[in-house]
Amino acid sequence: MQNTTLLFDEIIRLAKRLSPQERIRLAEQIAPDISHDKNEFRPPKRRSLRGTWRKVDITEDDITAARQELWGTFPRGDF
Repeated sequence: MQNTTLLFDEIIRLAKRLSPQERIRLAEQIAPDISHDKNEFRPPKRRSLRGTWRKVDITEDDITAARQELWGTFPRGDF
């Protein structure tokens, strides 16, 4: 990912050095590709989380024990 960012930053730096006419030509060259890519982009299907906890058996005692473990020493007086 860092290499992609460095490459992108370098491209932007070089593009800023172009004359206004060259920037327009660059935009005209790239715009059709962007439009084409945008039309082909499909976001990934979202997976339903329904039933995720169906087979997990958590009791009220489990919740109480977890709370005590996490919050048992809070607030501490040594601050």
